[in-house]
Order: sequence, then structure tokens, then C-alpha cells
Amino acid sequence: MNRCQIITWLKQNDPIEIEKLEKWADDVRKQNVGEQIHLRGLVEFSNNCSRRCIYCGINAANIALQRYQMSRDEIVECAKTACDLGYGTVVLQSGENRKLDINFLADAIKEIKKTTGLAVTLSVGEWDRDIYKLWQQAGADRFLLRFETSNDELYRRLHPDSSKGVEERYEHLKMLKELGYEVGSGVMIGLPGQSYESLADDLLKFRQLDLDMIGTGPYIKHENTEIGRNIKKFLLDEENQVPASEGMTYKVFALARILCPKANIPATTALATLNPENGYEKALECGCNVIMPNITPMKYRQFYNLYQGKTCSEHLDFDMAIKKRIEKISRMPGVGKGASLRFLERTESEAIL
Repeated sequence: MNRCQIITWLKQNDPIEIEKLEKWADDVRKQNVGEQIHLRGLVEFSNNCSRRCIYCGINAANIALQRYQMSRDEIVECAKTACDLGYGTVVLQSGENRKLDINFLADAIKEIKKTTGLAVTLSVGEWDRDIYKLWQQAGADRFLLRFETSNDELYRRLHPDSSKGVEERYEHLKMLKELGYEVGSGVMIGLPGQSYESLADDLLKFRQLDLDMIGTGPYIKHENTEIGRNIKKFLLDEENQVPASEGMTYKVFALARILCPKANIPATTALATLNPENGYEKALECGCNVIMPNITPMKYRQFYNLYQGKTCSEHLDFDMAIKKRIEKISRMPGVGKGASLRFLERTESEAIL
């Protein structure tokens, strides 16, 4: 699929044609990653952040937000919960906090590996190579670092404290892959200022980067951000601006699956926020094969406020409900750590060489 074809699909509004695209993606998913839905326990262990990204509710400029940092024992207890629920992975996520005690996080990773054996995914922003290596030696298996948009001009507008633009993200993703991490990235759909052409470039970048995991979801504004306060200032004209809609999100899921058939693709919380009734099911029928239940303690969740209206429910209630919903569409919860097939192929090839 080339750039022109991707743009055509992104602009497609014919329900019959869109159904064909979704069926195509679902067939690719079946052939490559099968029927299992891998569940990853998400732990939002801190909302402290040093960056000033103008779309994000936990950015450093939001002085109205109550900040928090979970203790090591709290993080480990969450990982034990994930293990008890039968998940194969725990995802440790925070803002990009330059004051984070890197050894604190390494100790938490070591204890999680010791007590649960789960795969550990980190989503904590950009760090130096030696720090990535420290966390990997502690037991971290995977790293998520979204680039949000491949359009450098838009990237710099959204990240005013970036020194090198979007290339800095690509450099870090390359570094993480060289260290042996299973690497994930992704973008937001419908960012103010995002054109159909730039979103097509994002999708092609997924393939070029040879990602193991692709995380995408719709942009949802937060009132206490620069964009949220004046969104019209950032929008393109109606003909060129990608809508941050549920329908566009499904199309991007489908195209990502077709372009990267062996990657893990989660049905994201932002999408479920737009459609709590059956958003997950629809995403799973458009090529997705991962869901990340939030197991952060309820007393902290309200403060990890990336955007407004984020879904929030007790983890046990959500776990029971989501497993029933998975079974309802004739799929099954995944078994094991659920490493991406692309990652396994790459590591096996490197071992032979």
C-alpha cells in the first residue's frame, strides 16, 4: 500500500468500502497474530512531568494539577494484581520526569521480575542510553515511546521544548531497538494541525521503523492546555484537518494492521472514552489484539489526567467485564507474555547471525 492509497482510505466515507477495509485488516490479524487478546496491566505510577507539550493534561505548565508519585511497594503490589488476574505484562507509565530516581525505578522492576515474572514495559519518555540499559539490566523488556506525529513542523509546535524535533524520537527508538528492547510507538489521530497527508506519513513511518507495538488513539482535548484553551487557533481548514473521530480511529487501526501485520496493536483507552459501549469490540474487529486494563490504585487515577473524560472503573469490575466482552466476539484472553511476532522473528534472525 502506497501513500496515495493510504490517503484515499483515510478520506473514504463510503460505509461499504470502509467495511471492506475493516474486513481486510481483520483477516490480516487472524492470519498473523491469531485470536488471542493480550491483556497488559497499566500502572500510571506518577504524573510528574518536566515537558511542556501543549496538548497533554499532565504537562509541567499545568500548575492546577495535583501531582503524585507511587511508592515502590505500591508499584509492585499493582504488578502482583496483574499477575493474579492472569495478565502476562505490566506497563509502568509516567510523565517524563527529569527528577525521577532512576535507581528507584530499577529497584521496582527487579522486584516485579522477582515476585511475578511478568514482562515489564516502560513508558517514561526520553532518557540517555546508559539509563535505558540500567532499566533493561534490571529486567525491563519493552519500551513505549510515541512520536505523536511525523510532521516535524507540527511536532515542534506541539513540543515547544524539543531541541531536535521529531528526529529525537526516532533516534531514541533506534537506540532502544539496538539495546534489544521490544519497541513500541504511535501517534494521535486528529491532532489540531494534522493533515491527511501527514497521517499517511505516520502510518508509513510505523512500517519503516519496524515497530513491535503500535499505539494510536484519538486526540481528546484537555481544557487546561494551550490547545484546549484555543483549539480553533490550531485547526486546519475543514478539507485538510483530520477529524479526531471514532470512525477515523478504526480506519487507522485497520491500516496499521495491514501495513504492520505482525505488530501488537492495542485498542486504546482514548477510543473507549469516545465509545464506552462497544469501542473495544469494534477496535478488536479492525485489527487490534491488545487491551491495557488500568490497575492503578483509584486514589491516583483521577490525577493521571492526560485528557478529559477518561474512563475510570475498579480494576476487578473492568477485568470481569472486558473478558466477557472478548468472549462475546469469539476471541479469547491471551496466554503468556505476548511478545510481538515481529520481535521474535527479528531476535531469532539476529541469534542465527
